[in-house]
Amino acid sequence: MKSLLVKINTKLNAQGGFLKAVSVLVGGTAFAQFLAFLCLPILTRLYSPEDYAVLGIYVAIVSILSVIACLRLEIAIPIPDKDENAKSLLVISLAINVIFIAILYLLLLLAYPLIKDFHIIQQLSIWIWFVPLGVFLSGLYSALQYWSTRRKRFNDIAQTRMTQAVLGNGASLGLGLLAWGFGGLILGQLLSFGGGVLKLGSSAYKDIKQVTKKVAIKDTISEYQNFPKFSTLEALANTSAIQLPLIIIASLMIGPEVGYLMLAMKIMTLPMSLLGSTISQVYYAQAAEKKQQGSLKEYTIDILIQLQRISCLIPIGSIILYFLIPFLLGDKWYRTGEIILWMVPWFILQFIASPISMVMHLQGRQKQMLLLTASGLLLRISAIFFVVTYLGSYLAEAFAISSAVFYLICYFVFCKSIGINLASQFYILRKNKFFIMFLLVTFVFNSLIMGAI
Repeated sequence: MKSLLVKINTKLNAQGGFLKAVSVLVGGTAFAQFLAFLCLPILTRLYSPEDYAVLGIYVAIVSILSVIACLRLEIAIPIPDKDENAKSLLVISLAINVIFIAILYLLLLLAYPLIKDFHIIQQLSIWIWFVPLGVFLSGLYSALQYWSTRRKRFNDIAQTRMTQAVLGNGASLGLGLLAWGFGGLILGQLLSFGGGVLKLGSSAYKDIKQVTKKVAIKDTISEYQNFPKFSTLEALANTSAIQLPLIIIASLMIGPEVGYLMLAMKIMTLPMSLLGSTISQVYYAQAAEKKQQGSLKEYTIDILIQLQRISCLIPIGSIILYFLIPFLLGDKWYRTGEIILWMVPWFILQFIASPISMVMHLQGRQKQMLLLTASGLLLRISAIFFVVTYLGSYLAEAFAISSAVFYLICYFVFCKSIGINLASQFYILRKNKFFIMFLLVTFVFNSLIMGAI
């Protein structure tokens, strides 16, 4: 066993520490997700679907606002060759975050008399005033995390992810036992947003003190102006495409529907985001080199073949979850199992398309990516309003189906940008004919279950 571990460690370090870094980050994320999964059966018995619906609204609002809290300048922190430039970016990001939160509180103070009678605001009650705080903590952690990434403190980042999981879930469990209602979930989420900020912040402060050379703030903003211009809009559209439908559904349907939907998304995301993000990191790390060698198309085809094979686990897992949810979460959560079945095409296509999405940035097609992301937002919102107008319900189903359509479009756009034509698509299908047949069988079984609902 010892010799095997030595070989693995040697191999990781031989590749410039990249795989080692990825393994450390994946380990921290895996712990956080495993702890969340263990706590979920207890939390769903301490809190009602209506409580989770309010949490879903809160998280959706915070998530949308937090991606623009630093105007995306924080993601540029690892790029500069010199530490003084990176320090300048960090300071600017933190300053923008503080200014943004001050503006949010001012706007909320001025707008509250006009919006206090809205259904969503009434649901959030006093916790609406904690929205800017959640945005601040999320933006602060993001900026500090990118600085730690620059300094290659991957162990620290992994530890903060574990801290977030322990604090967030621990607070929600403790306050749930004290019957705090949805306030316990929101406070737990706030601790999750801010968990690890002190650890990363203290290290960043020591680093900044050591950087003596000053860089003009104006020059730094000018050099990295494309991040606020393009990346901010893309990130806002991308996050809104997932979170804004939750807010719309909550405003159109009174009751626990958003709670069911949010929990279904969380359950489906727990295992798939870990694997998908890891594959995405590895693909992006190799894609630039493959492009220079002229073998990006062949490399991507190999990745797609493997992704399609792994995606067979999604419908199997969803069927198992559908039958287990009443036992794991309680009978009142049966609707979550139904929504999970509707989400299967969405998550299969997202799992296959998302890892190769980085090729759009590699090919310098940021504007096309922005247009594609904005189209996804419009598609989802249009589907929800169409369904509520003509059917009156099935909003969660409309969200799931429109998301599947969006990721199908993304898949073909990404493939086209690489040069993967129709003939190559048939080649991929032939290589995966057994897995495609297996997917079709599980889809039929899935459909039979949904038909019986």
